Amino acid sequence: MDLMQFFDMILHVDKTLGTLLAEYGVYVYAVLFAIVFCETGLVVLFFFPGDTLLFIAGAFCATGQMSLPLLLVLLIVAAVTGNTLNYWIGEAIGQRVFTHDYRWINKDALRRTHEFFERHGGKTIILARFVPVVRTFAPFVAGVSDMTHARFQLFNFTGAAAWVLTLVTGGYFFGNIPVVRDHLTAIVLVGVGAAVVPLALGGLYKVGRRMLSR
Repeated sequence: MDLMQFFDMILHVDKTLGTLLAEYGVYVYAVLFAIVFCETGLVVLFFFPGDTLLFIAGAFCATGQMSLPLLLVLLIVAAVTGNTLNYWIGEAIGQRVFTHDYRWINKDALRRTHEFFERHGGKTIILARFVPVVRTFAPFVAGVSDMTHARFQLFNFTGAAAWVLTLVTGGYFFGNIPVVRDHLTAIVLVGVGAAVVPLALGGLYKVGRRMLSR
């Protein structure tokens, strides 16, 4: 297998994980660790699979082909360390990212994530875990925005654990049900919406009270 074929398998891991397991055995754990680390740690790889990877890997755990405890630990570590690297990169670049033309950064995705971050603050690090693309840019924006390292790591670990546990165990219990597997993205986004909408309504309520009290 050449490099391009392997890269294509990585991008479509929801369909090729069985093949990877057959060809690489236990080394698949390292492959999955690397994918999650890169997707969360490098903004240029925002297109790497995240939610589907976790969910499908959980489904393979249910068949006994992978170890659920080992997978959970490895992927939480990958998600935490990936986000930490991304935060450090954002911290090093700083506000220059908004004024310089860095070709390796998707400016539209960066702006959307920054706006989300401004509205929801530290909770963005947790909520963003469940939103593709935003998940990759959120720790970068946190670093750019000078969020303290201790505060970032609190949200980072909480978000990583929630993301990995929810999707991997979800795949373990429901991954072999076709209707769930085929509509995973929609299900995840509905769940995130259920978490974000109350926050938004709470913010509007506070703004309304301030306006009425004037």
